[in-house]
Amino acid sequence: MSLFNVFNIASSSMAAQSQRLNVVASNLANADSVTSSTGEPYRSRQVVFSTMQTGDKEAGGVKVAGIVHDASPMKQAYEPNHPMANTEGYVTMPNVNVVDEMVNMMSASRSYQNSVDMMNTTKTLLQKALTIGQ
Repeated sequence: MSLFNVFNIASSSMAAQSQRLNVVASNLANADSVTSSTGEPYRSRQVVFSTMQTGDKEAGGVKVAGIVHDASPMKQAYEPNHPMANTEGYVTMPNVNVVDEMVNMMSASRSYQNSVDMMNTTKTLLQKALTIGQ
Protein backbone atom coordinates (compact mmCIF):
# COMPACT_ATOMS: atom_id res chain seq x y z
CA MET A 1 0.00 0.00 0.00
CA SER A 2 1.33 3.36 -1.02
CA LEU A 3 1.76 6.04 1.59
CA PHE A 4 -0.30 8.31 -0.66
CA ASN A 5 -3.30 5.96 -0.28
CA VAL A 6 -3.50 7.08 3.32
CA PHE A 7 -4.83 10.45 2.11
CA ASN A 8 -7.56 8.77 0.05
CA ILE A 9 -8.59 6.51 2.92
CA ALA A 10 -8.59 9.33 5.47
CA SER A 11 -10.54 11.68 3.21
CA SER A 12 -13.18 9.02 2.53
CA SER A 13 -13.48 8.50 6.29
CA MET A 14 -13.86 12.23 6.85
CA ALA A 15 -16.62 12.45 4.22
CA ALA A 16 -18.48 9.48 5.72
CA GLN A 17 -18.20 10.80 9.29
CA SER A 18 -19.37 14.22 8.13
CA GLN A 19 -22.50 12.64 6.69
CA ARG A 20 -22.96 10.70 9.92
CA LEU A 21 -22.78 13.97 11.88
CA ASN A 22 -25.44 15.48 9.61
CA VAL A 23 -27.79 12.54 10.26
CA VAL A 24 -27.20 12.81 14.02
CA ALA A 25 -27.95 16.55 13.86
CA SER A 26 -31.18 15.81 12.01
CA ASN A 27 -32.16 13.20 14.61
CA LEU A 28 -31.47 15.59 17.48
CA ALA A 29 -33.34 18.45 15.80
CA ASN A 30 -36.42 16.26 15.41
CA ALA A 31 -36.28 14.50 18.78
CA ASP A 32 -39.48 16.23 19.94
CA SER A 33 -41.24 16.57 16.56
CA VAL A 34 -44.69 15.04 16.79
CA THR A 35 -45.14 15.17 13.00
CA SER A 36 -42.77 15.21 10.05
CA SER A 37 -43.36 16.37 6.48
CA THR A 38 -45.28 13.12 5.84
CA GLY A 39 -47.66 13.75 8.73
CA GLU A 40 -46.24 10.82 10.70
CA PRO A 41 -43.93 11.16 13.72
CA TYR A 42 -40.25 11.53 12.84
CA ARG A 43 -38.41 8.20 12.65
CA SER A 44 -34.75 8.14 13.69
CA ARG A 45 -32.20 7.51 10.94
CA GLN A 46 -28.88 5.66 11.07
CA VAL A 47 -25.94 5.64 8.66
CA VAL A 48 -24.70 2.34 7.20
CA PHE A 49 -21.03 2.18 6.19
CA SER A 50 -19.26 -0.13 3.74
CA THR A 51 -15.67 -0.49 2.58
CA MET A 52 -14.44 0.70 -0.78
CA GLN A 53 -12.19 -1.60 -2.80
CA THR A 54 -9.29 -0.16 -4.80
CA GLY A 55 -8.44 -3.27 -6.75
CA ASP A 56 -6.98 -6.60 -5.73
CA LYS A 57 -9.01 -6.98 -2.53
CA GLU A 58 -7.19 -4.03 -0.99
CA ALA A 59 -9.34 -1.80 1.19
CA GLY A 60 -9.53 1.72 -0.15
CA GLY A 61 -11.55 3.54 2.45
CA VAL A 62 -15.08 3.78 3.69
CA LYS A 63 -18.28 5.04 2.11
CA VAL A 64 -21.85 5.53 3.19
CA ALA A 65 -23.81 2.59 1.82
CA GLY A 66 -27.10 4.12 2.85
CA ILE A 67 -29.21 5.77 5.49
CA VAL A 68 -31.86 3.56 7.08
CA HIS A 69 -34.78 4.26 9.38
CA ASP A 70 -34.45 2.91 12.90
CA ALA A 71 -36.95 0.08 13.43
CA SER A 72 -37.27 0.57 17.18
CA PRO A 73 -40.80 1.32 18.44
CA MET A 74 -42.06 4.88 18.66
CA LYS A 75 -42.43 6.45 22.11
CA GLN A 76 -45.86 7.07 23.60
CA ALA A 77 -46.45 10.13 25.81
CA TYR A 78 -49.61 10.59 27.80
CA GLU A 79 -50.87 14.08 26.94
CA PRO A 80 -54.67 13.98 26.67
CA ASN A 81 -54.94 17.72 25.89
CA HIS A 82 -52.51 17.55 22.94
CA PRO A 83 -54.21 17.99 19.54
CA MET A 84 -52.36 14.94 18.16
CA ALA A 85 -53.42 12.65 21.03
CA ASN A 86 -55.29 9.45 20.17
CA THR A 87 -58.57 8.44 21.81
CA GLU A 88 -56.70 7.11 24.85
CA GLY A 89 -54.79 10.39 25.33
CA TYR A 90 -51.40 9.20 24.04
CA VAL A 91 -49.25 11.11 21.56
CA THR A 92 -46.87 9.13 19.35
CA MET A 93 -43.40 10.66 19.67
CA PRO A 94 -40.22 10.05 17.64
CA ASN A 95 -38.05 7.04 18.48
CA VAL A 96 -34.98 9.26 18.90
CA ASN A 97 -32.91 8.49 21.99
CA VAL A 98 -31.10 11.75 22.74
CA VAL A 99 -28.39 10.08 24.87
CA ASP A 100 -27.60 7.54 22.13
CA GLU A 101 -27.48 10.32 19.56
CA MET A 102 -25.06 12.36 21.68
CA VAL A 103 -22.79 9.32 22.03
CA ASN A 104 -23.07 8.76 18.28
CA MET A 105 -22.13 12.42 17.69
CA MET A 106 -19.08 12.17 19.96
CA SER A 107 -17.98 8.97 18.23
CA ALA A 108 -18.35 10.50 14.76
CA SER A 109 -16.54 13.65 15.83
CA ARG A 110 -13.62 11.67 17.27
CA SER A 111 -13.42 9.46 14.19
CA TYR A 112 -13.31 12.57 12.01
CA GLN A 113 -10.54 14.06 14.18
CA ASN A 114 -8.57 10.78 14.05
CA SER A 115 -8.67 10.92 10.26
CA VAL A 116 -7.42 14.52 10.31
CA ASP A 117 -4.60 13.52 12.67
CA MET A 118 -3.70 10.58 10.43
CA MET A 119 -3.45 12.89 7.41
CA ASN A 120 -1.30 15.38 9.31
CA THR A 121 1.03 12.63 10.57
CA THR A 122 1.40 11.21 7.06
CA LYS A 123 2.12 14.68 5.68
CA THR A 124 4.81 15.19 8.33
CA LEU A 125 6.38 11.79 7.52
CA LEU A 126 6.46 12.60 3.83
CA GLN A 127 8.04 16.01 4.49
CA LYS A 128 10.71 14.41 6.69
CA ALA A 129 11.38 11.77 4.04
CA LEU A 130 12.04 14.52 1.53
CA THR A 131 14.63 16.15 3.80
CA ILE A 132 16.64 12.93 4.34
CA GLY A 133 18.79 13.48 1.26
CA GLN A 134 19.64 17.09 2.02
